[in-house]
Amino acid sequence: MKLKAMLCVGTMLVLAGLAVSVQVQAADDPSTGTWKLNVEKSKFDPGPGPKMQTVTISIENNTETYKAEGTDASGNPTSSSFSAKLDGTDTPVTGNPYGDTISIKRVNAHHLTGHLKKDGKDTVTVHVAVSADGKTRTLTITGKTSDGKAVHDVEVFDKGM
Repeated sequence: MKLKAMLCVGTMLVLAGLAVSVQVQAADDPSTGTWKLNVEKSKFDPGPGPKMQTVTISIENNTETYKAEGTDASGNPTSSSFSAKLDGTDTPVTGNPYGDTISIKRVNAHHLTGHLKKDGKDTVTVHVAVSADGKTRTLTITGKTSDGKAVHDVEVFDKGM
């Protein structure tokens, strides 16, 4: 009887440890956090780029939840959001001029690749790289707008405090 109780307690401790480990791992994901666009270091082709943008990202259970708020070049407010599995599944995205769906795959801990589509047609590919120190997140966006114009943006974000 005591052995059975000890095994139950041991199993519960192992499961609790795994749960804590998963929570710590999610919090330690290099993409998770608040990111501020560094307009001076970024390049927008075609331009102009936004005046400012703040992005909040949470990655848990292999799902990225993304919310961006900002101001475009004309001073108008902008907003974009999605919640996508990191398995390449197309997911609706709102407020993104390049597409209405996004699919994302994790390349490794510091790299993600995304594909945006508009009306089911590929528009741009997004390569995301988080620096080794976790302080900079760079997006390289290449492809074409829905009206056929070439896109090559490099967006540099600094980790918010």
